[in-house]
Amino acid sequence: MRADRLVSLVLLLRRRGRLSAATLARELEVSTRTVLRDIEALSAAGVPVYAERGRHGGFALLPGFHTELTGLNHDEALALLIAGSRRGAQAFGLGSALASAMLKVVDALPESHRDIAAGAAERLLIDPETDLLSRRVADEELPGTIVAEVRRAVFAGHKLRIQYAAAGRPPQWRTVDPIGLVTVRDRGYLLATRSGADRTYRLSRILAAEELDEPAERPDRIDLDRAWQERSTRFRAGGDQVTVLVRLNPARQDELLDTALAVRAEGADPDGRVRLSVTFQDPRHAEWALWQLGTDAEALAPQWLRTSLRDRAAAIAARYEPP
Repeated sequence: MRADRLVSLVLLLRRRGRLSAATLARELEVSTRTVLRDIEALSAAGVPVYAERGRHGGFALLPGFHTELTGLNHDEALALLIAGSRRGAQAFGLGSALASAMLKVVDALPESHRDIAAGAAERLLIDPETDLLSRRVADEELPGTIVAEVRRAVFAGHKLRIQYAAAGRPPQWRTVDPIGLVTVRDRGYLLATRSGADRTYRLSRILAAEELDEPAERPDRIDLDRAWQERSTRFRAGGDQVTVLVRLNPARQDELLDTALAVRAEGADPDGRVRLSVTFQDPRHAEWALWQLGTDAEALAPQWLRTSLRDRAAAIAARYEPP
């Protein structure tokens, strides 16, 4: 909304001083022309913003200008700044709102604490985009208009019509009763019911969404944590699941567990490797997960998985056999 953007513009100028139109456009994710129009609107509203010409020019506020915002103490603001560094907001399409909120948090601090809090936040990094092995965390594409429509239906308690592309199936339209939103490892999910049955939809697979006027059929109160746990349990118990006994380099254990549904048992071998009983969604999932780990993992059972991995390795070796 334009009002929120104007507030963010003022807070940027208060926090960082003189900024060029191009810099403001980049920070606010709008065009330079929009920034110029916003500057004119602020001036007309009495906000003392002025332009400085020249190579290092830009826009600035008159010294001493102060916005009326509720103050926070140092620890409260720092806690919000740390929480705001997480990518969870992206899972619900709230990234731009979070950036605006963080500006307001910093500006709300007493001046004596402002630099201290901002400096402390710079010393903390939570959930970076890559891990120590330079493996990039995959970001999901979440169109803002679609996620916003889903959010509105959830908060308003209205039915929601979505076009959903389930894995391996053509997109289909369906009408659901939204219950809540959940983010897990930076992936967003919509918890809903459809014809009274529990349904879980991945937000990145919703291709279109429309909030309906009809009230959703759902309880007035919901324990989302409990609902998620129940659905996770049912998910792990369904499908063509397989359990695999694996010997594994402990340095790759987290990588394997990121793809598995559950770990049934765990032990240690004398050579330092770990022995795990791991459940996967289906045979293809198990073969894929073990293949990714190369020689750092050995499937001990079942025999069909050992045979499948051996045949795949033999086919690769034959492909690269010297002429």
